[in-house]
Amino acid sequence: MVSPFSAINCKTMTSRTKDGKKEKRKKTFPCETCARSFSTKSNLNTHVRIHAGDKRFSCETCGRSFYQKAELKQHMYKHNGSKPFSCDICKSSFSHRSHVKAHMTVHTGEKPYSCDTCGRSFSMKSSLNVHIRLHSGEKPFSCEICKMSFYRNESLKRHMYNHTGTKPFSYDRCKSSFSTKTSLKNHMTVHTGEKPYSCETCGRSFSTKSNFKAHVRLHSGEKSFHCKLCELSFSRNESLKQHMYKHTGKKPFPCDTCGSTFSTKANLKKHTIIHTGEKPFSCEICGRSFSRKSNLNTHIRIHNVEKQISCELCGSSFSQIGRLKEHMYKHTGQMPFSCETCGSSFSRQEVLERHVRVHTGEKPYSCELCQLSFSRKESLKQHMYDHTGKKPFSCQICGSSFSLKGNLKIHMRKHTGEKPFCCQICGSSFSLKANLKTHILIHTGQS
Repeated sequence: MVSPFSAINCKTMTSRTKDGKKEKRKKTFPCETCARSFSTKSNLNTHVRIHAGDKRFSCETCGRSFYQKAELKQHMYKHNGSKPFSCDICKSSFSHRSHVKAHMTVHTGEKPYSCDTCGRSFSMKSSLNVHIRLHSGEKPFSCEICKMSFYRNESLKRHMYNHTGTKPFSYDRCKSSFSTKTSLKNHMTVHTGEKPYSCETCGRSFSTKSNFKAHVRLHSGEKSFHCKLCELSFSRNESLKQHMYKHTGKKPFPCDTCGSTFSTKANLKKHTIIHTGEKPFSCEICGRSFSRKSNLNTHIRIHNVEKQISCELCGSSFSQIGRLKEHMYKHTGQMPFSCETCGSSFSRQEVLERHVRVHTGEKPYSCELCQLSFSRKESLKQHMYDHTGKKPFSCQICGSSFSLKGNLKIHMRKHTGEKPFCCQICGSSFSLKANLKTHILIHTGQS
């Protein structure tokens, strides 16, 4: 006699109806722990192992354990390189059937999973779940060594290479090694020059998908990375990390030559050129070389006369609108760049940066002959004339030569009779500022 339970089980195991159509199985086997239901008892038994922590199927190669034999079988594809599941459209191969399903969205463009907070859409539910952590701040994967936390398990795995020094991905062409496959792939574009990712809005091309995505956010205005201290938002996670150094004061990138520290690797790279004197960017028109690409781009506009921008007040021309803006400060008297230490104001950012070295004592420009250091590149250049005996600034009237342009300017006052420094008490004029200071002591009674 067949029991009622057996009859129900037979009914749930039926996969097709009389007309041959597939029939969805009923889920009559509930889990007592989490209330999930299953269509077969064997599936329920497999699921129960998750709650019990029973991973009975182990990989003999790497030691990883799994709840199901099917999971172990799929895992083994990583070791033997097998990819039995193929895309019918482009013939790409995958080790998991679920990966094929996710891959198909590349061809269909389907992104059925949307974020309720910012509206971004994803082709995979797992990608959406990871993205949601950006809004919630949840970082479930922690490093046991330094206690750093991460949104994704893959990020934690990559982070561990910092502690172990492991760089498993190498490029045979230049022997460079990398901690992630993505970093290796990005590096290869340096040799190939390939930039497969193009922006449909402005046409710019990128060698890496991450840079492309970050660029697209500039057009969309999306800023998914938020600072919890000042509420500023950023389009890139790297920008948020660098921004946080302003709050913490951290400058993790030191210069090996002079010890100066910087909050970004890019700023360190720019600074290093001061010591090396490297000028890798050359103008194809006149041959001048520059240490920064931005400086080269600005210089190129000098050759393109049509792109000159003129000051409406005095007629001075500039190749860059930023230079015109700085020039206008001379007419308006505006000085928007202030020193936080002493309050002095300046019309240009680079002048402020030079001034700050007075307070920090930083002297990044060193003489290779006598080891003297200077805060300004111009000062080092002028100092070198002491070693070479060179005096490039000549008086056209009497032929006297000078190593400093300022000294020639002072000398010229002997011929012109110019006395630009005037005493506001008695009206006496002087050719040197030092002479004026000495004269003022007569009035103050300090002489």
